[in-house]
Amino acid sequence: MNLKTIASLAGVSTATVSNVINGNFHKVSEETRQKVEKIIRDSNYKPNVMARSLAKKESHLIGVVVPYLDKSEDFLTNPYNAHIVAALERLVRRHDYYVMLRCVGDPREIIPLLSSWNVDGAFFLGVFRDEVREIRQTIDIPMVFIDTYAPGEKIVNVGIEDYRGGYLSAKYLIGKGHRKLALVTPPNEGEGVIRERQQGFLDACKESNIDFNLNRDAFSCVSTYRNAVEVGQDIVFSNRGYTAVATLSDIVAFGIIEGLQQCGIRVPHDISVIGFDNLPDCDFMTPKLTSIAQDYEWKAEKAGGFLFRMIDGEKDLHVDERQPIRVMERQSVRDLTQ
Repeated sequence: MNLKTIASLAGVSTATVSNVINGNFHKVSEETRQKVEKIIRDSNYKPNVMARSLAKKESHLIGVVVPYLDKSEDFLTNPYNAHIVAALERLVRRHDYYVMLRCVGDPREIIPLLSSWNVDGAFFLGVFRDEVREIRQTIDIPMVFIDTYAPGEKIVNVGIEDYRGGYLSAKYLIGKGHRKLALVTPPNEGEGVIRERQQGFLDACKESNIDFNLNRDAFSCVSTYRNAVEVGQDIVFSNRGYTAVATLSDIVAFGIIEGLQQCGIRVPHDISVIGFDNLPDCDFMTPKLTSIAQDYEWKAEKAGGFLFRMIDGEKDLHVDERQPIRVMERQSVRDLTQ
């Protein structure tokens, strides 16, 4: 069965059959559409998707790029990646598109791949400004950046109020009576999410006259559970009398709690811990993890909305939209004021 045979059986042109297959229903009558669709169903005809894509110059592929992972890393190691990618895939699927997921060490590595696959658009997670500029100069497709800081670049970005998140983290602990705070943070690599969260935390401490020194009270930790367990132990052996630990991701908070407990420290009775991201896993912890909450579905809906507006022709869209966030209170922070 092919296009010509279907046209012959329906008594129409191959162009009419093509319009039905490609959803151009305004070009055919309702009666003709139903007749062609019945023949297609009865014959179990499967259109050649690649040929249709080439003919329409559309691939119906949307790239999702997860950067800064080396070849030995699994993007699922960080639950945040898993949840945001899942939310994006659901959004893309609703639009009858397909996701092409790629993890890269350097986001610029993706340029040849996206070009050769002729993707209709792409999402980039957490890219630095220099890479943003090069990507935009090299690839001419609709693209949305997520959790990206690129001042001066005319891009579409969807993120959260990272500064507010760091600020709320410190303010919440201080409001619960904690004065000796530790911060567990990835290395600050310039402009971006980490710098914003750190600065919010620092400003909240300064505003409340908390003696917090980034060089003394911040513990460097890559965002993996295993490394965080070790840092949790380091916090205990620092003997600095911390009553609360703030982290910049939930996966790190999970590891910190394990490291503290391995050293006989009870959370929150001896030391309190607050996370960041509000992963669903927070409810499965013991104790349940208090966390700075963001909404992955909101982020995916906003990012997808902007991307498909650009795909539909709104080429000169420039947006930096950031989600307000809040504290999700659970059981991992002790109230010292009571």
